[in-house]
Amino acid sequence: MSLQCGLVGLPNVGKSTIFNAMSDAGVDAENYPFCTVDANVGVVPVPDERLERVRELAGSPKTVPTTIEFVDIAGLVEGASEGEGLGNQFLANIREVDAIIHVVRCFEDDSVAHVDGSVDPARDVETINTELLLRDLETVEKRIDTLRPAAKKGDQEAAETLPLFERLHAHLSEGNWARTFEAGTDEQPLVDELFLLTDKPVLYVANVAEDDLPGGNEHVEALRAVADAEGAQVVVISAEAEAQIAELPPEERQLFLDDMGLEHSGLERLIRAAYEELDLITFFTADEKGAYAWTVEEGTRAPQAAGQVHSDFEQGFIKAETIHFSDFDDAGSEKAARNAGLLRTEGKDYVVEDGDVMEFRFNV
Repeated sequence: MSLQCGLVGLPNVGKSTIFNAMSDAGVDAENYPFCTVDANVGVVPVPDERLERVRELAGSPKTVPTTIEFVDIAGLVEGASEGEGLGNQFLANIREVDAIIHVVRCFEDDSVAHVDGSVDPARDVETINTELLLRDLETVEKRIDTLRPAAKKGDQEAAETLPLFERLHAHLSEGNWARTFEAGTDEQPLVDELFLLTDKPVLYVANVAEDDLPGGNEHVEALRAVADAEGAQVVVISAEAEAQIAELPPEERQLFLDDMGLEHSGLERLIRAAYEELDLITFFTADEKGAYAWTVEEGTRAPQAAGQVHSDFEQGFIKAETIHFSDFDDAGSEKAARNAGLLRTEGKDYVVEDGDVMEFRFNV
């Protein structure tokens, strides 16, 4: 599966600078609003130290990591839901992503203009969230406006579903996000069809000055208070530091991180948080061509995991030879793992675990 995360935020919060550092896509990052008009997409390999070890143990010639897509969506402003600042285009881009990464300015710099004149994370978050809610209200209102006349004309299906969307509209009108709306088992698919913006998971990125790494500052604490109230995570990143890291040779990056008191880069921490938020896990395969990492949701069964490798694998699935990475690592080789009885044969009902190394058997 291809995970796609949309970076949103007010203009000049450092969003495009972070995107550039992560994806090396070369997006303009000038000091004025709306320099990023199109949704820019960067495909980034997901760091996973286990993959290289799987390659070594399997004797594969190369590694092929799983990837995550970052979509740089131009800065939103107040009134975006009504088209202000090219808001209609930007909000449409958000609708297509799996998760929202909300970049919030948590640094002071007189040389970088703030669209509202001062740094205030709580206010800035409210501005963006309000625009997302207003757009969702508009979406639900349009559905209601379609259903009401149909229900009055005797359309049974419209009459049965209209109360659901009226409840949803009331929920959103009170400032609640769509993802906290309680829908029945039969109702949820109808809500999902709307692709509501506030139904998406949100991660907050606190963009701080390099000197405020790793712990943050008072602006980060203000953002954490907002995030805690929503049950969301905050990842502290310095856009300027990430830009420097991206320019360093791989062998020098860890030294740079060590100097700043960081174990992992902002990109790695953000990806891990996104996987956690979306309940995603990684499994591995290896053959004579390479060692591969694959992303699936927690709870995925073996045939559906096989389908990530190739659709034929799912359709003709017979079984999967499986060993957990930790057992494979301890055994030291596939032969030793097999002799120790660590390789298991799993059927169609097997639920894949994070770190499984799998070989699929299937009928063509």
